[in-house]
Amino acid sequence: MSQDPTDLDLRKPFPIPVVALGPGSQPEDETLDYIEMPKGMSTWQPPRLPEPEELARHAHVRTVLVAVQQALHRALAGEATAPIVVDGLDPQARELLNQILGEGEVSIRIAARSGDPNGPSCLDAQESIYAGVWRVLRRDDDSGTVRDLIEVGSAPATLAEITRSERHRGTGLSPQSAQPDGVMNAPSILAELAEQWSCRRSGDAAHVINLTLLPLAPADLAWLEHELGSGRVLILSRGYGNCRISSTERPHTWRVVYYNSMDTMILNTIEVVEMPEVALAAREDLADSLDRLTEALEWLQGA
Repeated sequence: MSQDPTDLDLRKPFPIPVVALGPGSQPEDETLDYIEMPKGMSTWQPPRLPEPEELARHAHVRTVLVAVQQALHRALAGEATAPIVVDGLDPQARELLNQILGEGEVSIRIAARSGDPNGPSCLDAQESIYAGVWRVLRRDDDSGTVRDLIEVGSAPATLAEITRSERHRGTGLSPQSAQPDGVMNAPSILAELAEQWSCRRSGDAAHVINLTLLPLAPADLAWLEHELGSGRVLILSRGYGNCRISSTERPHTWRVVYYNSMDTMILNTIEVVEMPEVALAAREDLADSLDRLTEALEWLQGA
């Protein structure tokens, strides 16, 4: 005899679980982790120009800007340019000059070294938004003197002077017996560098060793750091990502490390060159800066 459906015990669990369908019906214990997209790229932004009457109250600022314009003309003609001294400006005029020049992509820091007869104890340089126009602060720790300068060129002339006069270890390497355990490929890299140090001439093309492509153990990297040493110059270049350039204690030898916009290292190199190209303003940059500065001066004059 068949059982009456009304007699079924509805309190018993249903043998097949009921799963609801549709949006929002499922638990969201797990979330999707998307790859972070690259961040924005730094691009040239025009300066916030002052009102003409404000510039008229600070005639010295306009004189400085015209001097920068003339220096750009000379630099493009291949002539030497002298630093433009601006440490005599009053605080309001200096603030106005800072507003017009802005802050560009490249920053340079030369750390202090006590008792160094060659150059200042400390130097800071910041490229303005006009590529190839550099704001340079030279500090002398002994006398307390601070010089505020504007230099025009592919790099600050002061930087080149200090780099040339920097004391170096020379071209000799530590004996092989001093190498720690685990070193594999560092000796061959150092032998290649030693050859460059001994035969390099001024004006030679850059010799680049790409460490990213080489199989290097932690001991290799540590031994390279030991043999190269750390110099006084640190250069940071910001654009699409960042580039960190640091001098070593070896002649014309730089560590150049590139990071993407998410601060992940993408390229690690050693460059033997007077100055890494990534830190220099190209001739095209100087021409663009001249055009943009001329437009700004014409606007201020016309207004």
